[in-house]
Amino acid sequence: MRAAYIERLGSPDVIRYGDQPTPEPGPTDVLVDVRAVSVNHVDTFVRSGAWRTPLTFPFVIGRDLTGTVAAVGAGVHRFRPGDRVWCNSLGHDGRQGAAAEQVVVPVDRLYRLPEGADPYETVALAHPAATAYLGLFTHGRLRSGETVVVVGAAGNVGSALVVMAAAAGGRVIAVASERDAEYCRGIGADHVIDYRDPDVPGRIRAAAPAGADLYLDASGMNDLETAVDLLAGRGRIVLLAGLRSRPELPVGPLYLRDRSVLGFAISHATPGELAEAASAINRLVADGSLRPRAVERLHLSDAAEAHRRLEEGKVRGKLVLSRDAKG
Repeated sequence: MRAAYIERLGSPDVIRYGDQPTPEPGPTDVLVDVRAVSVNHVDTFVRSGAWRTPLTFPFVIGRDLTGTVAAVGAGVHRFRPGDRVWCNSLGHDGRQGAAAEQVVVPVDRLYRLPEGADPYETVALAHPAATAYLGLFTHGRLRSGETVVVVGAAGNVGSALVVMAAAAGGRVIAVASERDAEYCRGIGADHVIDYRDPDVPGRIRAAAPAGADLYLDASGMNDLETAVDLLAGRGRIVLLAGLRSRPELPVGPLYLRDRSVLGFAISHATPGELAEAASAINRLVADGSLRPRAVERLHLSDAAEAHRRLEEGKVRGKLVLSRDAKG
């Protein structure tokens, strides 16, 4: 089979495309014929070594896929050949990645693709939507009626945060570019604040006089000095982006009002947490509430170029790799 893989850590130039052995599923694994693979920032962190995780070389890159079941292990009873499926947790922690014609997926990390769902759109959603779910609910403990501030609300993770928070009964204040205001309102934001406004904190306070219950910054800027003062009593800040940011933490206002700051990485999510997120994602995909804003398809052999463009900030929306795109 053909795959995009690396034999050492490094720049996008270390990515190769060529023949690799066809993987063999174990008793609790599923062999999947891959249809589409998304490209995420975390994939570039793994490839470069910025985020360390156990790898075996040659290492197939990529985390998320959609595809069709080709074969199942003897202990697998939930899937059968021909089922349309998706996964969002390959390519780290000792697991080979998704950017190949065929991959092996542990059965507890594989989910059914909703009826009628587009495989390219769904794979584009897999990582950002799961990140959003974990940030809002698993770690952020969002409850209906609470006020949620989402910074970077028009991006991949940010837009998923807005959709999911609104669907759960949250009151959403979105911070984004003015050109994205209509889009943010269309996916569920109650208020949209232009991030270029010289008084963004004041605008947030006006929209939420009692303070925000939950604050998430998908842009990775993580201005905690400002964010802590915008929280209600027992408000929470959830950190989910900004690998290299080093913000100052205003300790006094944090602990005097029982406020909290916590962070998480989706790579540490348990199979059970990811399965819970997948169920929520499938419901929103099935009813049409959750869709990627833009998807660009490249051939699987263009993986190095995809990583290069992502690192250079030249991607709007999501890049998706597939065998049936023009190479």
